[in-house]
Amino acid sequence: MDKKIARYYELKQQQKSLEQEQTELRADIIGYMTEQQLTQAEIGHYRVKLVYQERKEYDGSKLYQALPDPELWRLASRPDSAKISSLLKLNVISEEQLKDTYTVKPAALLHVEKT
Repeated sequence: MDKKIARYYELKQQQKSLEQEQTELRADIIGYMTEQQLTQAEIGHYRVKLVYQERKEYDGSKLYQALPDPELWRLASRPDSAKISSLLKLNVISEEQLKDTYTVKPAALLHVEKT
């Protein structure tokens, strides 16, 4: 069991290192694409594509005020965009109720495919 625990720990450290490197590479690639004013390109044997989206970031206190029903607040007990989107799609809450409870921030998604 000692060897399994040691291997698990080793793999977790490698995972952290790989995720950090991936984050840095992603930022470099997005920076390059933005600097070159490109949304897609073929670089070497890879097709690189940037997709821009807007994401809502909810303010917890404003959201609580907009959803005074305790049952609704329990469903969205913290500003979880996925849960809130689901409540909107199900028509449990309306966009009007959420007005002024969030800010919209741009987000770049990076897709890299081998050609």
